[in-house]
Amino acid sequence: MPIHPQIAEILSTLPAPDGSPLDPAAMRAGEAAQVAPLEDRLPLHAVEDLTAATPAGGVPVRIYTPAEADAYGLLVYFHGGAFFLGSLDTHDHVARALAKETGHKVISVGYRLAPEAAFPAGLQDCYGVVRWAAENGGSLNWDGKNLAIAGDSSGGNFVAGVAAMAHDDGFDGITHQVLFYPSLDLDFDVDRYASLRENAQGYGLETAGLLPFNSFYLESGADPADPLVSPIKRGDLTGLPPALVITAEYDPLRDEGELYGRRLAEAGVDATVSRYPGAGHGFVQHFSWIPEYYRAFGETAAFLNGSAGR
Repeated sequence: MPIHPQIAEILSTLPAPDGSPLDPAAMRAGEAAQVAPLEDRLPLHAVEDLTAATPAGGVPVRIYTPAEADAYGLLVYFHGGAFFLGSLDTHDHVARALAKETGHKVISVGYRLAPEAAFPAGLQDCYGVVRWAAENGGSLNWDGKNLAIAGDSSGGNFVAGVAAMAHDDGFDGITHQVLFYPSLDLDFDVDRYASLRENAQGYGLETAGLLPFNSFYLESGADPADPLVSPIKRGDLTGLPPALVITAEYDPLRDEGELYGRRLAEAGVDATVSRYPGAGHGFVQHFSWIPEYYRAFGETAAFLNGSAGR
């Protein structure tokens, strides 16, 4: 199907890229200015800001409790933003929707950003918070069952990286991984995936912009050949947690996400790939107010609350 008409209408108002250098501070300020005021956000039983003590240091987290209950499954969420944008605030609405629809207590991670924090700082923060959640299950009212991880775009990259780190460390506590249109291959050769050419222009995220947007991460020490930077380059995917990979039809990153899902399945992992027609990159963050795309939260809930967990 064509790009969703409501998305197309908004995309038509965006200025064309002019090739000027990206300014992280200005872009972060622009994102912050668009955050909805607290009174306009989805109400939940409780939302609390804490600092998680991890081997990498204290990491800010925001904990979303959907409703009053004796115990909860836990979902640790890593926001997107090309490794240099995004925050607890810019993705607050995503975390709230995840909590409401899944019934899980969501722990959103305010990890360190490039270029100020070089690789692997952000990844270590995310992994550290997952281990912190497992170790502090009592204070989090964890039901001892689901300990899931989820992330969008570069946050999906961190999901795959954290799952691999946990496996290699012998930590088998992660029960599910959810990747929304993940960025899994930071080698941006346009001939690597057909979607890089098919969806190169006109859909929000453009193929020509991938390298500039990720340059802050790459130039601060992330090597695209490293499987913790480009998780699709990991040779052995056996033993990883069951996965839900959600992709967008008009996303340059579509094919790498879908290839990762197939490779997981070929390695014996219970993996589901779900492509959303008419959607472009970022639809969970920017267009979940459209009912067809809010459905991604319901699909996540069905995955977490079904039989896919170990």
